[in-house]
Amino acid sequence: MAFQIIPAIDLMDGACVRLQQGDASRKTRYPIAPAQVAADYAAAGVKRIHVVDLDGAFGGEPKNMQAIREIRGATPSDVAIEVGGGIREAATVQTLFDSGINYAVIGTKALEDINFLKEMINLHGSRIIVGADARDGKLATRGWTVDSAVEAVPYLKRLREDLGLATVIFTDIARDGMFTAPNMEAYLELLKIEGLEVIASGGVGTIGHVTDLARLNNPDLLGVIVGKALYDGQVSLPEVISALHEISQ
Repeated sequence: MAFQIIPAIDLMDGACVRLQQGDASRKTRYPIAPAQVAADYAAAGVKRIHVVDLDGAFGGEPKNMQAIREIRGATPSDVAIEVGGGIREAATVQTLFDSGINYAVIGTKALEDINFLKEMINLHGSRIIVGADARDGKLATRGWTVDSAVEAVPYLKRLREDLGLATVIFTDIARDGMFTAPNMEAYLELLKIEGLEVIASGGVGTIGHVTDLARLNNPDLLGVIVGKALYDGQVSLPEVISALHEISQ
């Protein structure tokens, strides 16, 4: 599949928000309903949408299931929905899949409980994605509020080799919502892990940032998540989709 732009919908209290560098005190709330945002993205031609329950990420359990179900209901079945934030129980994963969600993104629990991750991959295969959020190359958890000493790339290499992890979403926290460009060096390192599919996240502020990633022309680089740049009008979704179509020809 060609490299994709994957719009993000971040949820707090049932509404669309964006944070800068994951900081809940630096929050922008947007007036449009999450389901309408998803429907608009689908109408523009996207085939995958990234949804984060930020209340869940900070609190440890999903808090926005109603909004998530409404997003699924507002989008065609051929648009894949991936959901993360507070997924720390097997029952939560099952609830998401029962609600028509295509992929569950596990972050904190993947780092803190490797046996849980192994169980979920054994049960659900490639529908389980690991969300790896890094600050200076080291993983952060619990809504980015807790830093660890775990180096992201060796950790993900181990998950690929030992557990058969299919896909990672790698976010550079320092660049998230800052429009400063994706961390290309980090993605080039990750793409050296044989068989691991990578979704980039953090730092997109221009169409050029998206097309630079696409021009790496690596089949394991599935796409890039873009959030605040779309909401704030820094990037036009139709223009990005058109530019990516030209590159893929």
